Amino acid sequence: MSTRQEWEDSEFPILCETCLGDNPYVRMTRQGYGKECKICGKPFTIFKWCPGAGMRYKKTEICQTCAKLKNACQTCILDLENGLPLQVRDTILNTANEMPTSDINLQYYSQNMDKQMSHGAAVTSYGRVDSLARESLKRMARTEPYYKRNRPHICSFFVKGECKRGEECPYRHELPKENEMIKQNIKDRYFGTNDPIAQKMLNRTNRASKLKTPEDKSITSLFLTGIESDITEKDIRNFFYAFGEIKSVVIIYKSKCAFVNFATRSGAELAVEKAYNNCNINDHVIRVQWGKPKVQGPKSESKESSKTEQTPSYNQLSYSELSKMVPPPPPGAPGTQQILYPSQDPTYLGNIPAKKTRN
Repeated sequence: MSTRQEWEDSEFPILCETCLGDNPYVRMTRQGYGKECKICGKPFTIFKWCPGAGMRYKKTEICQTCAKLKNACQTCILDLENGLPLQVRDTILNTANEMPTSDINLQYYSQNMDKQMSHGAAVTSYGRVDSLARESLKRMARTEPYYKRNRPHICSFFVKGECKRGEECPYRHELPKENEMIKQNIKDRYFGTNDPIAQKMLNRTNRASKLKTPEDKSITSLFLTGIESDITEKDIRNFFYAFGEIKSVVIIYKSKCAFVNFATRSGAELAVEKAYNNCNINDHVIRVQWGKPKVQGPKSESKESSKTEQTPSYNQLSYSELSKMVPPPPPGAPGTQQILYPSQDPTYLGNIPAKKTRN
């Protein structure tokens, strides 16, 4: 057990942007030596706050020494720079885990690292990584903070059908889904062992080394995501023009995406081969995917038959064809049927006059 002189007393937590929330005016409560660190067991200062309207209250879980050793957030235990699980980051960077896992050795290691950091020594090398590994981490990271992670937990009474609070209930009223995060603890996430989320991301990265080419040969467009406001159509054309002729570029800044339409299929295939997992425009990592074909609705048979059986109009006929046409006979000519209107024919549509009776 560490002595009181070695306990942590801090003025502000080490948090990621997602845990801090989107509210610029955050009110925090600070409690000195409020809890023990869930990694090294050292008492530390805990902070508690609400990241936004309708969100649940969050608090720090590990001490700042353990957070600095792994460059992690004190609350979610994810990487501060990219928001990725620590196991994913250490695997991509090929970083060896030198921290002990037993309680006594971990306390001793934490005390020594704390003394070194107090003297200004650098104990981590996460900032000095090669450009290729940094690009790989950027491709796997989210482009924006994921604030849905701060939502309230699911109401257990609602799942049982017994919640009587209604709209006043501070918990979410929805049925739970299969989530592997429920089976995870903080120590596994910190040391990068038995982390189901990290394992899923690493498996997806290994499988997605190449993008599958669609069988439909008419698809010649690419779908780009991660388009920021400083990326223009000219920037996209300058990056993709080397792969083939480009018909058009459509940018949707609101959705942060764009479409690149190539003139040939070979140009689109070459662009996917060279730019997939290797597209960087204006220092922004762009994700490249194949576009989807346009869905054509069913055509009605009546419209198709009317198009085929439609006679040409007088504007579409030539003068010689018009001169050969025989005009219709005038009304009342011999050989034509006499046209009677309802007012002229009393028997039309059953309008038969009543028979006169003799007195």
